[in-house]
Amino acid sequence: MSAPNPRSLRMTKEIEMLKKSPPHGISCWAKNETLDRLEAVVQGSAGSPYENGSFHIDITIPNRYPFEPPLLKFLTKVYHPNIDNTSGLICMDLLKMPPTGNWRPAINVSSLLTSVQLLLAEPNPSDPLDAAIAKEFIGNKQRFIETAKLWTEKYATDAQVDLKSNLKRKSEETVLKDAKRSRHSTSPKSDCQ
Repeated sequence: MSAPNPRSLRMTKEIEMLKKSPPHGISCWAKNETLDRLEAVVQGSAGSPYENGSFHIDITIPNRYPFEPPLLKFLTKVYHPNIDNTSGLICMDLLKMPPTGNWRPAINVSSLLTSVQLLLAEPNPSDPLDAAIAKEFIGNKQRFIETAKLWTEKYATDAQVDLKSNLKRKSEETVLKDAKRSRHSTSPKSDCQ
């Protein structure tokens, strides 16, 4: 029997820590038994345009973790200069290896998620992923705030998340009802020949 790899040992400890004492406004859990895929929810900070938002983040832990940083991607659309609103990628020093970044093996998932929460509240327009949003943040901050609030309301509020899950559940219920009806139907379908 082989010994557990360092990544698995470290991730087991980190996930346990996240369960016992999660950072304020952050939850995180494993998506599989190998602990190389996590999902997190980060709450937008009070007073920021992301307030009342629940932002889902996909986390991929590389084989060489903690010697290289995880890959974090927003699953929730976010209007932010440091977050690509198409791919969800995040531009943040802690997610990059030196010499261009500040990743160190002492950094853990909990501290990364706390940093992401801080980045949401305090964008860094000098190192943007979306230059147009960064330009707007610098030149017309009020319009940036209004748009970020609108996107938060549209894509990240609990009401929106509840609406999506209700629609998904209703869609699944409709599929099940249709399947039951077709099994119990005695008349042949004319378009299935």
